[in-house]
Amino acid sequence: MKQDIFGSSSMGYVVIESRHLERWQALLQNGIGLHLQHADGPLLAFRMDHHQRRIIVKHGPAEDFAAVGWQLEDQDTLNIVLQRLKNRGIAVHESSAGEAAERGVVRFWRVIGPKRMAIELFIEPLTTDEPLSMLSEGFITGEAGMGHLAITSRRGKDMRRFWQEIFDARQSDSIVEQLAGVTVDIDFFRVNPRHHSIAIAQVRGLALDPIRTKAQHMNLLTTSVCGLTDAFMRCRQLGFEMAHEIGEHPNDREQSFYVLTPSGFELELGWNALEVDEASWQIATYKGISLWGHKPQKLGTWNKLKTNLSNFGQGLRSLRRAEYSPLQELP
Repeated sequence: MKQDIFGSSSMGYVVIESRHLERWQALLQNGIGLHLQHADGPLLAFRMDHHQRRIIVKHGPAEDFAAVGWQLEDQDTLNIVLQRLKNRGIAVHESSAGEAAERGVVRFWRVIGPKRMAIELFIEPLTTDEPLSMLSEGFITGEAGMGHLAITSRRGKDMRRFWQEIFDARQSDSIVEQLAGVTVDIDFFRVNPRHHSIAIAQVRGLALDPIRTKAQHMNLLTTSVCGLTDAFMRCRQLGFEMAHEIGEHPNDREQSFYVLTPSGFELELGWNALEVDEASWQIATYKGISLWGHKPQKLGTWNKLKTNLSNFGQGLRSLRRAEYSPLQELP
């Protein structure tokens, strides 16, 4: 009998590698409004709830995601996931005590997922009752997890299979967007009541990926519209570029903005995103990523040209290398 683990997993933490720790601290503590839990030389750690660590920024050259922590409900769920990985010949490595402490969990099991993103499975987070000291009023976490990731892929089919076959992800809906003369198909997948924990974008008809990093953006949800607008103003005042100013998405009705992080990928802060009612939900396709807003910050002509050339060059470079998938490719 099939064992469905839908509703038993969520995004638990992210690990980012960057040389720009001071700017990351400014963005996350003074802009987004998180609680700075740990700042010691080459490592920063931030809280947003009772988990000791939700975002970890380590000193290093990658300017990219080093890992995403995926929380599982209990040992039975972990066993099911580990067996599914074993059945597909996907290697799993258990953490050392030091690695687990750095992540703020009792222990974790690491697997290399699509695009070589390290996915770290854990059951027990280290928690604290220490009061939060945050500029933000609060963030939505709990059963839904801490947020979502949006990932661009040249192998969208295999990317979708991974999340569906390993975590029983369900498709919520799709968006078709026109960007710079190409069509981008974006599929949204949920693993719990949050509308989506993973979004997968692929350029239609072209096997290229214009995004350098393992994920195009990560998302956090604040608990109030004031939490959204105040953070927007703080980020602007701190000099962070807005990739997209405040707007609203048509599928989950989330109002949000996207700020460019010191590592080059985007961080989306949103509020008021709907949760899925499993009894009545119908998959739909929407045209356009935004109902209103989400306009890019006004840049000079030279900066716009540099951005377009950089994206075009990255897309061309992606044609010369294979995109990793842990699953055997199906015909």
